[in-house]
Amino acid sequence: MTEPVIELHEVSRRYDDGRTALRQASLTVCRGEAVAVLGPSGSGKSTLLHLIAGLDRPDAGTVTVDGVRVDRLDETGSALYRRSKIGMVFQFFHLVDDLTVAENLVLPARLAGTGRAEAKRRAAELLENLGIGRHTRAYPGRLSGGERQRVAVARALMNRPPLLLADEPTGALDSAAGQEVSRLLQDLNADGQTLVVVTHDLALARACTNRTVRIGDGRITEDTAAQDPAAEAVR
Repeated sequence: MTEPVIELHEVSRRYDDGRTALRQASLTVCRGEAVAVLGPSGSGKSTLLHLIAGLDRPDAGTVTVDGVRVDRLDETGSALYRRSKIGMVFQFFHLVDDLTVAENLVLPARLAGTGRAEAKRRAAELLENLGIGRHTRAYPGRLSGGERQRVAVARALMNRPPLLLADEPTGALDSAAGQEVSRLLQDLNADGQTLVVVTHDLALARACTNRTVRIGDGRITEDTAAQDPAAEAVR
């Protein structure tokens, strides 16, 4: 059996007002999988992502990522965990506008203790591999939305995380740029990157993941591998 990267066991989380965000959710994601998490707003999918990322802590259950008990980490431990184990891609990029593209990538590597020369080499390699090497010295505000998201993906990969989390990665993009990012995520997974994508976009889920987890009212209601397109058309 392939080694698990994510193991959630009977995880529950309540909002501060007492409402339940997640109910006894159990989920295993193995190394090399690409999983889409689908569900309407308020269903619990963002809570699930935050628990995996160590941005939130469950009220019950356990969260283990790449051998780390994330639910037991304090604030400092959570920050170190995210720096070494998790790459995160957001809807609105969150790039530093007054840093160049290369500087945006070098920053997380330097924070993780990577030497300046090695960080610059890694940044140049990633930007070239992701097709935006010509923008190394540009500032994010001069790039298109699709290019900025590519920079964000490159930044997320700087410290070679075993897990890449993407939260609505095409939500702020037009359809053409969205398709570019979808192909990029598909290529990364084909190269072995474990990927979890939280999205409302069914087309994105079908294009770049091979497994779908649906959440409703805080519960995992469906967990299925991708189907053959012909079989799905008949359904």
